[in-house]
Amino acid sequence: MKLLVLLLTSLNLFACTSKDNLAEVNDHTKRWYSSSDVKTGQLLFKQHCAVCHGEEAQGLVADWKQPLVDGHYPAPPLNGTAHAWHHPLNGLNRTILHGGIPLGGTMPAFKNKLTPEERLQAIAYFQSFWSDKIYQAWLERGGLNNDR
Repeated sequence: MKLLVLLLTSLNLFACTSKDNLAEVNDHTKRWYSSSDVKTGQLLFKQHCAVCHGEEAQGLVADWKQPLVDGHYPAPPLNGTAHAWHHPLNGLNRTILHGGIPLGGTMPAFKNKLTPEERLQAIAYFQSFWSDKIYQAWLERGGLNNDR
């Protein structure tokens, strides 16, 4: 009887451990950044980006797909409701580094204003608004790949 109880207890512990490990392995939406990155990124974003992209990366113009009077497009939302999630991490970083002017936009370059770490923290902040579904789609598009 003791052997049966010991065997059942062992099987139960193994099953629980396996489920926990499986859940960890199947958690495809685990983010690349930490909560500390988001907190620091929030400060940086509000200081450098919010004037055009909004305090919570929501954008400032309802129809960001329509050009302004000067022919340029307004800054898009970065909170997962526009197209930022179509771009890999290194592409987002490159846009912050060089700005949007080379792409026909008006965003200034932050090469001399933000360090590489700070650029990633700003990205972490706006990606923290992305739903798990959007983040997963970004991962599936190769969001973390460095070859683009």
